[in-house]
Amino acid sequence: MRKDNRKPFVKKEEDQHKINDRITAREIRLVSEGQEPRVVSLSEALKLADEQDMDLVEISPNAVPPVCKIMDYRKFLYNQKRKEKELKAKQSKVEIKEIRFGPNTDDHDFNFKLAHARKFLEQGNKLKAYVFFRGRTIVFKDRGEILLLKFVTELEDVGTVEQLPKLEGKRMIIMINPKKK
Repeated sequence: MRKDNRKPFVKKEEDQHKINDRITAREIRLVSEGQEPRVVSLSEALKLADEQDMDLVEISPNAVPPVCKIMDYRKFLYNQKRKEKELKAKQSKVEIKEIRFGPNTDDHDFNFKLAHARKFLEQGNKLKAYVFFRGRTIVFKDRGEILLLKFVTELEDVGTVEQLPKLEGKRMIIMINPKKK
């Protein structure tokens, strides 16, 4: 039972679990720490929760009889949100960085772009390198493929090839994933 000095629960949170008077079953399986689960009437469980100044929370509504636990519901929700936040913080977003070449890219430009690609892969980003063919340069497909394969061999120590060179329209594309540390 909730005391009057507590703030009312937000509707969204109530939809997650049935608590206190919202539980509709006549009998419930009461689970407590350090004790065996036991089947008791709803009124008896509510009385026990009220004596401990806690809430009766329905954990598993589909069980027969439904499983309930006596706990501080606000603390439970707080801990649940904190865990979700920690999990979200541990997730890493993978960005795809792009590097563009022409079929006649010079050695200096190639090395410059290679240094950038190495930095991107070391930071844990995926890399999409492509050769863009303009106008009549499409006849130099083999040069573009050689350029991309040379690019991949230079980056073998920091990345692995996800997709070999593939021509899509006017672009020849290759995908490189960072190596796991």
